[in-house]
Amino acid sequence: MCLIIYNNFAYVYDKLTLDIDYKRWADYVESIFKRNNLSASMVLELGCGTGSFGVEMARRGYDMICLDLSSDMLDCAAEKAKKEDLDILFLNQNMCSFELYGTVDAIVCLLDSFNYLTNSSQINKMFKLVKNYLNPGGLFIFDVNTQYKFENTIADNLFYEINDEVTYIWENDYNKKTRKARFDLTFFVKKDELYERFDETHYEKAYYDSEIMDFIKNSGMEFVSRFGELTLRKPSPASQRNFYVCRK
Repeated sequence: MCLIIYNNFAYVYDKLTLDIDYKRWADYVESIFKRNNLSASMVLELGCGTGSFGVEMARRGYDMICLDLSSDMLDCAAEKAKKEDLDILFLNQNMCSFELYGTVDAIVCLLDSFNYLTNSSQINKMFKLVKNYLNPGGLFIFDVNTQYKFENTIADNLFYEINDEVTYIWENDYNKKTRKARFDLTFFVKKDELYERFDETHYEKAYYDSEIMDFIKNSGMEFVSRFGELTLRKPSPASQRNFYVCRK
């Protein structure tokens, strides 16, 4: 299995990610298209979650294919698209073994979905498929949580938030030797006058830049750019999220 299957978490995900400006993320991806003279029409998103980015891109006229391993996430995503009468193809597939009926102009993997792949064989499989389903000259754009973020922000910290609808406790355990992080999340979600508790455990891995460059090289794709978070500038040593762009 390549990605964790979200269950109850899917239905509270949007409440916990209100700080993510998906319009800004779509603007950013479009700026990379423009920078590389890519006239993209059909775009595949790997690990689409509840579909907020895909919906924003579909609003802008892109033919979107959105793929996720979690059927619960996809249910939420399909409901969003239906409300806006957007024609998005949602696929319940693993991003390490997905199948398409044709090729696309660009593929994106965002919001640290890459870090959920915790061994190199998973990543190599994903890259092989990405190359296979990209049109010649097509772009693969992905981001990663950096090693700096894992060591200095995530580390072994405890995060929490309390509000009327959803309360959560997020406890981290980061192993510097393996560069793997375990996230133990406990949620209390209001239902009528009571609160329902559920627990989730997620795993991510930090990757060296040199490892990522090797993944790209081994895939046979061309490395194009590396950027700091939502910029078109080189990342700083303290960058918490880096973007990579490669071309078939």
